[in-house]
Amino acid sequence: MQTRMELSRRLGGWQLWGIAVGLVISGEYFGWSYGWAQAGTLGFLVTALFVALMYGAFIFSFTELSCAIPHAGGPFAYARRAFGPVGGLVAGFATLCEFVFAPPAIALAIGAYINVQFPQVDPKWVAVGAYMLFMTLNIVGVGIAATLELAITLIAVFELLVFMGVVAPGFSWQNFTAGGWAGADSFSLAAVGGIFAAIPFAIWFFLAIEGAAMAAEEAKDPRRTIPRAFIGGILTLVVLALGVMVLAGGVGDWTRLANINDPLPQAMKTIVGDNSGWLHMLVWLGVFGLVASFHGLIMGYSRQIFALARAGYLPPFLAVVHPRFKTPHRAILAGGAVGLAAIFSDELVSIGGLPLTANIVTLSVFGAIVMYIVSMLALFRLRKTEPALERPFVAPAYPLLPALALGAALICLAAMVWFNQMLALLFLVSLALAYLYFRLTRHHRQAAARDPMLSRGGAAAAAQAVE
Repeated sequence: MQTRMELSRRLGGWQLWGIAVGLVISGEYFGWSYGWAQAGTLGFLVTALFVALMYGAFIFSFTELSCAIPHAGGPFAYARRAFGPVGGLVAGFATLCEFVFAPPAIALAIGAYINVQFPQVDPKWVAVGAYMLFMTLNIVGVGIAATLELAITLIAVFELLVFMGVVAPGFSWQNFTAGGWAGADSFSLAAVGGIFAAIPFAIWFFLAIEGAAMAAEEAKDPRRTIPRAFIGGILTLVVLALGVMVLAGGVGDWTRLANINDPLPQAMKTIVGDNSGWLHMLVWLGVFGLVASFHGLIMGYSRQIFALARAGYLPPFLAVVHPRFKTPHRAILAGGAVGLAAIFSDELVSIGGLPLTANIVTLSVFGAIVMYIVSMLALFRLRKTEPALERPFVAPAYPLLPALALGAALICLAAMVWFNQMLALLFLVSLALAYLYFRLTRHHRQAAARDPMLSRGGAAAAAQAVE
C-alpha cells in the first residue's frame, strides 16, 4: 500500500530519455554564450571539448551508481551510503543548489525570448508566470509531466536542428576565428585564463543530465531504462552543443552574442533579417527548449527536496506526497519559492560585475561540480566497501574512466573558485548554514523511517522491491 512518502512508478524508457535530455537542452539555447565573453570562440571551443570529455566519463561512471541504488535522492543517496550522514549532507546540499538555482536562470531566459516578440513585456513577470504554470503541471502528476517533457524535448531538438540548417549557409570560419582567443587572433597566456574562466558556461551545455537518476523511484524498470536514457542523452547533447556553438559563432560578429540571454534568435537575425518567418519560428519554438529544461528541473529539485526531507535532512513536512496525484507537491512549491526569490534578487548583479543570469548559472554549476566530485568518490568507496553490491551496469574501463571524471571535475572546481571567489564564498557560507541546520535537527533523522537503500546491505533487497 502506498504511503504518504512513496512515489508512483509510471515512467518508461523514452520518458526517462526525455527527462535526461530535457533537463539540459536549454543549455544549448542560452547561457553558454557568456563563455565567449571570457575565452572567445576558439578558447571556449577548447573549454567545451574538455567539459564534454568530463561529462562523457562522468555519465558512464554515474550510471553504475544510479542502477545499483535507484533512489529519488540520486547523489544524496549514493554519498549517504558511502560516507554516512555528513557525506549525504554535502552531496544533497550541492545537488539542491544545482537544481534550485538553475530554474530561475532558465525562467529569465524564457522571459528574454518572449521579450523579443513583445518588447513591452517584463521578462521577470514572464519568469514568474512560467513558475506558476509548470509547478502546477508537476503537481498534477508525474505521468503527465514526463509525457509532456518528452514531447517538448523532441520539439526542442528539432528546433535546434532547424537553427543549424538555416544558419549553416551563412557560416564563415573567418567570422568564427576573428578574435577567437579571448579577443585576440592568436593564442596567448591571457587566452589560457579565459579558457579556465569559461568553464561554468561550458558546463551549462550539459548541466543536470544526471537529474534523470532522481526519477529512478518512479521508473518502471530503472536497471534497464536508466543506462539507455543516460548514454543516449549524453550523445544527443554533445552533438547539439557543438553544432549550435560553432554555427552561431560563424554567422557574423560573435561578440554581439556574448552577454545576452537569446543568442540563437540574434544569430539567426544576421542571416534571415528581423521579420523572417524563420526567426519568429525560432523564437516561439525556442521557448520549448527552455521550457523542457525548466519543467524537468522542477521535477528534479522537487525529488531532491522530497528525498532529503524523507531522510530527515529537511523539515519532514516537505516529504508529504499529494493524496490524489502522488507527487511531492510541498517540495515543488518550496523550491519554486526559492527560485522566485532569486529572480528578484537584483543585488546579485554586482557580484563579479556579471549579469544576474550569469551569477545564477555559476552558483548552480558550483553545486553540480561538488556533487560530481562526491559522486565519483562514492563510486570508488562503494567498490571497496561493498564489492558484492549488485551492479546491473558497471562503469567501463574502471578505474580509469571514473578517475578521469574525478580529475576533470577537480580542475573545474579549482578554476571556478579562482575566477569566482565571491560566489565561491557565498556557496561555502550556504553549506555552513546547511551543516548548522543538520547539527540542530538530529531528531528529524532519528524519527525518519529507515530507508534500506541508504544503509549498507539494504540496497539489494530494496532493489528487488523496485522490480
